[in-house]
Amino acid sequence: MPTPTPFAVRIPERTLTDLHARLDHARLLADSPRKPWSGMSAAYLAELVSSWRSFDWRAREAWLNEHPQFTVALDGADIHFVHRPCADEKAPALLVMHGWPHTFALQLALADLLPDFHLVVPSLPGFGFSSPYADAPITAPRLARTMHALMTDVLGYRRYLTYGEDVSANVSELLAATYPESVTGIIATHAFFPSRAERARLADERERAFFARIADDHERHGAYGHVQATRPDTIAAALNDSPAGLLAWLTEKLAEWSDTPHDHPARLETRISRDRILTEATIYWATQSIASSFRPYYEGADTPDPIPEAPVPAAVFIQRHEADYPESLARAHYRDLRVFERLEEGGHFTVAEVPESMAHRIRAFARDLRLL
Repeated sequence: MPTPTPFAVRIPERTLTDLHARLDHARLLADSPRKPWSGMSAAYLAELVSSWRSFDWRAREAWLNEHPQFTVALDGADIHFVHRPCADEKAPALLVMHGWPHTFALQLALADLLPDFHLVVPSLPGFGFSSPYADAPITAPRLARTMHALMTDVLGYRRYLTYGEDVSANVSELLAATYPESVTGIIATHAFFPSRAERARLADERERAFFARIADDHERHGAYGHVQATRPDTIAAALNDSPAGLLAWLTEKLAEWSDTPHDHPARLETRISRDRILTEATIYWATQSIASSFRPYYEGADTPDPIPEAPVPAAVFIQRHEADYPESLARAHYRDLRVFERLEEGGHFTVAEVPESMAHRIRAFARDLRLL
């Protein structure tokens, strides 16, 4: 198994100079008349573009580099990850994964609050500083295999806790189902979803109503996913060439999916600060990874085959965008469900939006498992 190589974020000055020039010449549009609501507006985008032009990336880069980072060639990709061991060798290990459209950086607020854990925060293949798989699709089983190898073979943890959001929620589920001898427990804010075929066979009316609501939301607001799954390279060409377009595409989803009022997209910043928004955009821009970040949408990670039941201890915290998730689904899937709680705060990006409360809950779950 290869040895990890220390890594530091160093975006070339010429990349930043080019970014600033493009922002200086951004051709921004007014809002279309009678346009449907979204998490972006012309006025807010203009604010963000102006802020990005004066954004002190080097200060932010220095903050990122306070977190020990590495890369390793693993399973057909170069995997980038933060690894911050605890001083206590007996401390529990915790894998914290991101989804789309965020990066590892958005998960660091949680990592910083858990010094009593061995923390591993990877960049998924094709995101940020990790290369995509060269020889295979980005599927949930392949991601699970890679993440398990990172935790066990590369870093040497015999047992670990797992957490995932969005695309990596399926990865976390598969880790728990496939490697129960290694996964001490699973923490879920994106609780288990049965496959589409399994949903069609559901008999419970509350479960059927929940997925009908999810389907309706996707029909009304899911155009981004349809484009990324069916015409990924066309939209990627535009976003990779225009920082203003990239910023709008990413921030719209941060605003729509966070647990914030929808009266103005800038309300996002009550949960995710502007510096954090611009950090995400800069990482995508500098690494030119927007195209490869779409691969899970058309290669299978976003719509996995049926996932087996999770036999390991589970703590399920229902985030606000799935507040009507039926408890019966969790009871049927998580065979050792220790916690089922509906959060009062926190949306799709739960550990980024409410890191303090999630750190408290994760620590309590670890104590319940006698890991702390």
